[in-house]
Amino acid sequence: MRTQLRGGGVAESVIDDAVLILSELLSNACKHGRPLGDALSGDGDVRAAWRVDPAGRLIVEVTDGGGPTRPAPATPSVTAHGGRGLNIITALADDWGVRDDIRGEVTVWVIVHGDVHDPDAGHRRDDFATRVAAPAVSRIPGLDFADAFDDMD
Repeated sequence: MRTQLRGGGVAESVIDDAVLILSELLSNACKHGRPLGDALSGDGDVRAAWRVDPAGRLIVEVTDGGGPTRPAPATPSVTAHGGRGLNIITALADDWGVRDDIRGEVTVWVIVHGDVHDPDAGHRRDDFATRVAAPAVSRIPGLDFADAFDDMD
Protein backbone atom coordinates (compact mmCIF):
# COMPACT_ATOMS: atom_id res chain seq x y z
CA MET A 1 0.00 0.00 0.00
CA ARG A 2 2.72 2.43 1.02
CA THR A 3 4.68 1.86 -2.19
CA GLN A 4 1.62 2.20 -4.42
CA LEU A 5 0.41 5.38 -2.76
CA ARG A 6 3.89 6.90 -2.78
CA GLY A 7 4.13 6.13 -6.49
CA GLY A 8 0.80 7.90 -6.96
CA GLY A 9 2.11 11.09 -5.36
CA VAL A 10 0.10 10.86 -2.12
CA ALA A 11 1.56 12.89 0.76
CA GLU A 12 3.62 10.88 3.24
CA SER A 13 1.49 11.82 6.26
CA VAL A 14 -1.69 10.75 4.42
CA ILE A 15 0.03 7.45 3.61
CA ASP A 16 0.98 7.01 7.28
CA ASP A 17 -2.66 7.52 8.28
CA ALA A 18 -3.85 5.12 5.56
CA VAL A 19 -1.46 2.38 6.69
CA LEU A 20 -2.59 2.74 10.31
CA ILE A 21 -6.24 2.73 9.24
CA LEU A 22 -5.72 -0.40 7.11
CA SER A 23 -4.05 -2.11 10.07
CA GLU A 24 -6.97 -1.25 12.36
CA LEU A 25 -9.53 -2.43 9.79
CA LEU A 26 -7.72 -5.73 9.21
CA SER A 27 -7.38 -6.31 12.96
CA ASN A 28 -11.09 -5.70 13.45
CA ALA A 29 -12.01 -8.01 10.55
CA CYS A 30 -9.84 -10.80 11.94
CA LYS A 31 -11.11 -10.35 15.49
CA HIS A 32 -14.82 -9.69 14.94
CA GLY A 33 -15.73 -10.84 11.43
CA ARG A 34 -16.19 -14.23 9.85
CA PRO A 35 -13.98 -15.18 6.93
CA LEU A 36 -15.24 -14.69 3.40
CA GLY A 37 -16.66 -17.69 1.60
CA ASP A 38 -17.88 -20.94 3.10
CA ALA A 39 -15.22 -21.46 5.77
CA LEU A 40 -16.66 -21.22 9.28
CA SER A 41 -13.31 -20.35 10.80
CA GLY A 42 -9.60 -20.43 10.21
CA ASP A 43 -8.92 -20.81 6.51
CA GLY A 44 -11.15 -18.01 5.20
CA ASP A 45 -10.03 -14.71 3.83
CA VAL A 46 -10.67 -11.02 4.27
CA ARG A 47 -10.30 -8.60 1.38
CA ALA A 48 -8.48 -5.26 1.52
CA ALA A 49 -8.57 -2.58 -1.17
CA TRP A 50 -7.44 1.01 -1.55
CA ARG A 51 -7.66 3.57 -4.30
CA VAL A 52 -7.60 7.23 -5.13
CA ASP A 53 -10.92 7.81 -6.87
CA PRO A 54 -11.44 10.30 -9.76
CA ALA A 55 -12.35 13.04 -7.25
CA GLY A 56 -8.96 12.59 -5.56
CA ARG A 57 -10.29 10.89 -2.41
CA LEU A 58 -8.13 8.18 -0.84
CA ILE A 59 -10.46 5.31 0.07
CA VAL A 60 -9.49 2.21 2.05
CA GLU A 61 -11.85 -0.77 2.42
CA VAL A 62 -11.76 -4.09 4.24
CA THR A 63 -14.38 -6.77 3.61
CA ASP A 64 -15.12 -9.83 5.75
CA GLY A 65 -17.94 -12.34 6.10
CA GLY A 66 -19.80 -10.29 8.69
CA GLY A 67 -20.00 -10.77 12.41
CA PRO A 68 -22.47 -10.91 15.28
CA THR A 69 -22.50 -7.10 15.68
CA ARG A 70 -22.20 -4.03 13.46
CA PRO A 71 -18.91 -2.11 13.55
CA ALA A 72 -19.28 0.85 15.92
CA PRO A 73 -16.87 2.93 17.99
CA ALA A 74 -16.53 1.68 21.56
CA THR A 75 -15.93 3.49 24.82
CA PRO A 76 -13.17 1.40 26.38
CA SER A 77 -11.94 1.89 29.92
CA VAL A 78 -8.55 3.49 30.46
CA THR A 79 -7.04 0.09 31.24
CA ALA A 80 -8.72 -1.81 28.39
CA HIS A 81 -6.38 -3.63 26.01
CA GLY A 82 -8.48 -2.86 22.95
CA GLY A 83 -11.60 -1.18 21.64
CA ARG A 84 -9.99 1.99 20.30
CA GLY A 85 -9.62 1.09 16.62
CA LEU A 86 -12.70 2.80 15.22
CA ASN A 87 -12.09 5.81 17.46
CA ILE A 88 -8.61 6.09 15.96
CA ILE A 89 -10.10 5.81 12.47
CA THR A 90 -12.70 8.47 13.29
CA ALA A 91 -9.96 10.82 14.48
CA LEU A 92 -7.72 10.31 11.44
CA ALA A 93 -10.20 9.99 8.58
CA ASP A 94 -12.53 12.38 6.81
CA ASP A 95 -15.38 9.81 6.91
CA TRP A 96 -16.11 6.11 7.30
CA GLY A 97 -19.04 3.73 7.19
CA VAL A 98 -20.27 0.19 6.72
CA ARG A 99 -21.71 -1.43 3.60
CA ASP A 100 -23.50 -4.80 3.56
CA ASP A 101 -24.07 -6.92 0.51
CA ILE A 102 -26.57 -9.65 -0.30
CA ARG A 103 -24.06 -12.48 0.32
CA GLY A 104 -23.60 -11.39 3.94
CA GLU A 105 -20.27 -9.71 3.33
CA VAL A 106 -19.56 -6.56 5.32
CA THR A 107 -17.24 -3.83 4.07
CA VAL A 108 -15.93 -1.07 6.29
CA TRP A 109 -14.88 1.84 4.07
CA VAL A 110 -12.84 4.85 5.06
CA ILE A 111 -12.22 8.10 3.22
CA VAL A 112 -8.73 8.77 4.55
CA HIS A 113 -8.48 12.15 2.89
CA GLY A 114 -11.00 13.99 0.73
CA ASP A 115 -8.50 15.32 -1.80
CA VAL A 116 -4.97 13.95 -1.97
CA HIS A 117 -4.21 16.46 -4.73
CA ASP A 118 -4.99 19.39 -2.40
CA PRO A 119 -1.78 21.21 -1.37
CA ASP A 120 -2.92 20.87 2.26
CA ALA A 121 -3.32 17.10 1.95
CA GLY A 122 -1.29 15.51 4.65
CA HIS A 123 -1.77 18.24 7.21
CA ARG A 124 -3.51 17.00 10.32
CA ARG A 125 -6.97 18.23 11.03
CA ASP A 126 -6.95 21.04 13.57
CA ASP A 127 -9.38 19.24 15.86
CA PHE A 128 -7.28 16.08 16.11
CA ALA A 129 -4.13 17.17 17.87
CA THR A 130 -2.74 20.42 19.10
CA ARG A 131 0.81 21.11 20.19
CA VAL A 132 0.88 22.65 23.63
CA ALA A 133 4.02 24.57 24.56
CA ALA A 134 5.01 25.53 28.08
CA PRO A 135 5.83 29.19 28.65
CA ALA A 136 9.49 30.14 28.60
CA VAL A 137 11.07 29.88 32.06
CA SER A 138 12.03 33.56 31.87
CA ARG A 139 8.34 34.47 31.69
CA ILE A 140 7.29 32.57 34.84
CA PRO A 141 6.94 35.05 37.72
CA GLY A 142 9.08 34.38 40.79
CA LEU A 143 11.68 32.31 38.96
CA ASP A 144 14.80 34.37 38.55
CA PHE A 145 17.69 32.00 37.99
CA ALA A 146 20.11 34.86 37.38
CA ASP A 147 20.10 35.66 41.12
CA ALA A 148 21.38 32.18 41.90
CA PHE A 149 24.54 32.80 39.88
CA ASP A 150 25.38 36.23 41.40
CA ASP A 151 27.36 34.62 44.24
CA MET A 152 29.48 32.55 41.84
CA ASP A 153 31.65 35.45 40.60
